[in-house]
Amino acid sequence: MSTYTETASGPRPGNTGRVLRIGTRGSQLATTQAGTVRDALIAAGHAAELTIVRTAGDASAAPVAEIGVGVFTTALREELAAGNIDIAVHSFKDLPTAPDERFTIAAIPPREDPRDALVARDGLVLGELPAGSRIGTSAPRRVAQLLALGLGLEVVPLRGNLDTRLRKVADGELDAVLVARAGLCRIGRADEVTEALEPVQLLSAPAQGALAVECRSDEPDLVATLGALDDESTRAAVIAERALLAELEAGCTAPVGALAEVVESLDDDGRVFEEISLRGCAAAADGSDVLRASGVGPLTDAAGLGRAVARELIDLGAHELMGVRTESSGASGGAT
Repeated sequence: MSTYTETASGPRPGNTGRVLRIGTRGSQLATTQAGTVRDALIAAGHAAELTIVRTAGDASAAPVAEIGVGVFTTALREELAAGNIDIAVHSFKDLPTAPDERFTIAAIPPREDPRDALVARDGLVLGELPAGSRIGTSAPRRVAQLLALGLGLEVVPLRGNLDTRLRKVADGELDAVLVARAGLCRIGRADEVTEALEPVQLLSAPAQGALAVECRSDEPDLVATLGALDDESTRAAVIAERALLAELEAGCTAPVGALAEVVESLDDDGRVFEEISLRGCAAAADGSDVLRASGVGPLTDAAGLGRAVARELIDLGAHELMGVRTESSGASGGAT
């Protein structure tokens, strides 16, 4: 693992009294995501720069389902703990659900579109792909839900950055790929999406489209500085989704989907108030069955709502369906 700082002459310290080093992987998507945090900090008067962290996962050609997304997040956290960076920016869906007391997720900025996106040849949508079409994705959640649709598609393991994945469609190696729409939006390639899949088709991964801006817990001033970037509605939604995942003890690469939204409702006196709506699913890896549950609850208890919907899925047989060993799996600690 190695690091280098992406700066020419080095910015001058801002009103924090130092240049904040933001750790990120080196892919276009990762640096673009981290760049939004850097730019927001600079706009608020804090000097900041990107520090690229090379990880073992970046050098591996194995599918993510094999090596685990934890190899990426762990590398950033190691650099953060060692003091080589001040801030780490993660794709929130890749973080383990178990908290690490060394770190604080000080900000969850406004979320990008959480839906999965299809990029297919000839501008086709999912229902137009003929049986036998080769569609690339390695996420067990996407594989399971895609197979459950019964469209007769051949699912092909997929690895690489977004450009590599999209090129496989352009070159004719695959008929389509499934990726997170948020990533394409962030790198300016949303126009290549041939269909944004609605939750009734594929329910997205918990926290998909959200970023986690993390720093060391023993730096309260930095926690407060980053807190200005936090979005209350996004945080509530992500808390609910990840609480569902943690309660299921399934791990962040399990075939589990969750999507929460802040919605407006009316009380008995006709007054408008906000609450949180959550949909969740658990699937068999082979797509033979998908269990679904949903609920609504107060914004002040997003985690409670997530746990309640998860328990409903468990009562429906989610653990048996996914083969979860709850006593010894330790998946609630973020197994990947």
